[in-house]
Amino acid sequence: MPSINHETASRAMTATGGAAEVDAEARAILQRAAAVASFPPFHAVHHLLSVGVCVRCIFRLCGAFSDACTCLSLTASSLHSFIEEHDDSVKSVSCSCLATDEAYCSICFGVLLPTCYQDGAVEQLHSVTPIDNITSMISQAVQREGYQVDDFSLEISLPAVVAANERAIRLCMKEKYGNANWFSDKMFSQQTMPVKEALRLLLVPSLERQMNVKHGNNSFRIRLMYTHDDGSQKLLNLLPNDRGRKRKAESRDGSSTKRNSTDDDKNILSESDSFINKTLEGIQDQEFCSLFQLPPEKMLKPCHLVISCLRSPIYIGGRYLKLSRNVSQSCWIIDDERMGEASVEEIIGEHVRAICRGDGYKFHAAGREDIDVRMLGSGRPFLVEVLNVRSIPSATEVQQIADKINSSEKKHVRIRNLKLVGSEIWTMMREGEAEKQKQYTALIWTSRPLTDNELHNISLIKDMEIVQKTPIRVLHRRSPLERKRIIHWMEIEKIADGSNYYLLHLCTQVSIARL
Repeated sequence: MPSINHETASRAMTATGGAAEVDAEARAILQRAAAVASFPPFHAVHHLLSVGVCVRCIFRLCGAFSDACTCLSLTASSLHSFIEEHDDSVKSVSCSCLATDEAYCSICFGVLLPTCYQDGAVEQLHSVTPIDNITSMISQAVQREGYQVDDFSLEISLPAVVAANERAIRLCMKEKYGNANWFSDKMFSQQTMPVKEALRLLLVPSLERQMNVKHGNNSFRIRLMYTHDDGSQKLLNLLPNDRGRKRKAESRDGSSTKRNSTDDDKNILSESDSFINKTLEGIQDQEFCSLFQLPPEKMLKPCHLVISCLRSPIYIGGRYLKLSRNVSQSCWIIDDERMGEASVEEIIGEHVRAICRGDGYKFHAAGREDIDVRMLGSGRPFLVEVLNVRSIPSATEVQQIADKINSSEKKHVRIRNLKLVGSEIWTMMREGEAEKQKQYTALIWTSRPLTDNELHNISLIKDMEIVQKTPIRVLHRRSPLERKRIIHWMEIEKIADGSNYYLLHLCTQVSIARL
């Protein structure tokens, strides 16, 4: 999936370097916000602009994001102009909030005001909004992967530096305005909309239009993973020595082995974000202020975005019959040598995966049989768990899978009742588990003919307990244990003209093996 760099729209919006006229839409939003009790005085808003906080983060922090999120004309420049109109003290103050070389928000790093950069070139889509630009890239990524999408959910991951810088801004404002009457209960409530939720609010309507499907709690997930390597590394270096050294030591484990330094460093930094977030949660405000710069340093690089898609597993189940005595249930390889011709798992699983266009599959069955044992009768219940499928098969396509397997010339495996299953999957599996007794028929030979009395005595045996050792052939994958088993009953019959040959019918206890 693609990786994208983000530039804030304010670079383009403030290219003139001066304040802009406030249009009617932006003015109406600003007037409504100013009337809200939680909105701070204009000089405090101006201070937020001067330390590099973007317009959307200002409105988000002040509890007025919903009104401002879709207004493109509400920029740092228009907000500054509005403040100048209503606060004469701001006009005489030298302001850096309109500088074109400081285009990244100190909190969100441009995530909430994106102009997209990909492969070093700006995407020139003047006919759409910056948010539509991003959602267009997301939609194209989904289309390139060939996903069948009926609805979707959006997952967002942000670097730890976003939360750390927001906390630093809060503490900076508290330090500067903490004694003001308006500050304590009107500003920077912990109930403020998080950056993740603000971004979701911006993206979802546009994504729904682009993809023509609805957002919800769905099995198909679009994941946006934002990272900021420089910011994460600087945060890591600022942590208290014992915490920082511990994480650096963890990151360096195995460094003597050869590795792809670029990919591994990104993985380490991604893991570090999780570590940093947990560490910062345990640091009190006083210690935080002693460790980090207030206000936070302005970053000169945007966040990096990786788009990925994932669908929750789907399940296709039925019953299989194994007709060959040289086919294992699961793929069986010892010392790089395959045991048997094939496996039930591969024969069924590969056909299912190919139709669903999944990344992989897991095979589950209610019990198992040895490689040289056929599975007949009504068949053994099974499920194929297909991972990250691109399309969900129709009933016709599921039947095509069954037809293709059942018409195979090799006749190793046949399947019955194949269907796409949902919540009933475990009920179906428990059908197999509930069958606590299995019947077997064995051809046996005795060194002497058995008398009628001996044959009768064998048939009288009920619930005989035996001790079963782990078979030698499976010791490579199972512990060498002794397991108690029950033979519920036995019947024996002599084969006509077979002298010392008999058929022994057994009803036995079975244990359900998990793959």
